[in-house]
Amino acid sequence: MKTISIPFSPSAPPLSPLRLAFYSNNSLRFPPKSPALRVSADHYRIEVRRVSYRPPRTQHNLLSEVSFSLPEKSFGLIFGRSGSGKTTLLQLLAGLSKPTSGSINIQRYGNDGNPNGPPETLSPERVGIVFQFPERYFLADTVLEEVTFGWPRQKADLALREQLALKLQFAINSVGLNTISLEEDPHSLSGGFKRRLALAIQLVQMPDLLLLDEPLAGLDWKARADVVKLLKHLKKKLTLLVGTLRSGGSIMEDGNGGDAKGRTPAYMMLQVPFPVSEAT
Repeated sequence: MKTISIPFSPSAPPLSPLRLAFYSNNSLRFPPKSPALRVSADHYRIEVRRVSYRPPRTQHNLLSEVSFSLPEKSFGLIFGRSGSGKTTLLQLLAGLSKPTSGSINIQRYGNDGNPNGPPETLSPERVGIVFQFPERYFLADTVLEEVTFGWPRQKADLALREQLALKLQFAINSVGLNTISLEEDPHSLSGGFKRRLALAIQLVQMPDLLLLDEPLAGLDWKARADVVKLLKHLKKKLTLLVGTLRSGGSIMEDGNGGDAKGRTPAYMMLQVPFPVSEAT
């Protein structure tokens, strides 16, 4: 386990710890005397470097010099109590807010472990985000219309129609919505299927990174089990970062964080303090 304390201003409000745990699907390992990760093929990492965030007209940072690296096709878990800054961090990664300082980039690496070129700024178009209770934001009358809500309505050429059809098929099949009618009213679905629909809305955009804020909130135990199973499937296809009140990494692994550490090739934790009174 790797634990890092992030500096903060002595005048900041009391802090609540936010912890980040990373579980990778790639062939990763920590060298004995080096914190750098090594991989067996070309890959990229999403790299957050010394990111701080202070809302306009406030005196305290909500985030102070946060740094971590999320490997391609890995699962990251951010856990901490309410007010610890989970949602704020996810919003920065999604491009909904801009850091006061620091950078959020994609860095590509060769199989020798060295960068292939300069880092690229993480574009919001490459990120999908599912907020807590996403069903509150459904707008359309059918599942199909909800998934394709932002698509062009004018007649498209054949190539574009084929591309959109493939994206739709990928999203629907990935979350198991192919078991229901796409003419269903989104608001009539069960809690578990509403979360599946929220995921499909983001997956249809084919993001590199998918962010989820409290994906199990408000669900009964059966629906939670269904969503956990779905996330286990999705983490094989793209990079996932989940914010949750739950600790120990048990969303994606059977057991606590210590158990997962023993079974998973790469595991990293960062102890990140955040102001309690202003964080969201």
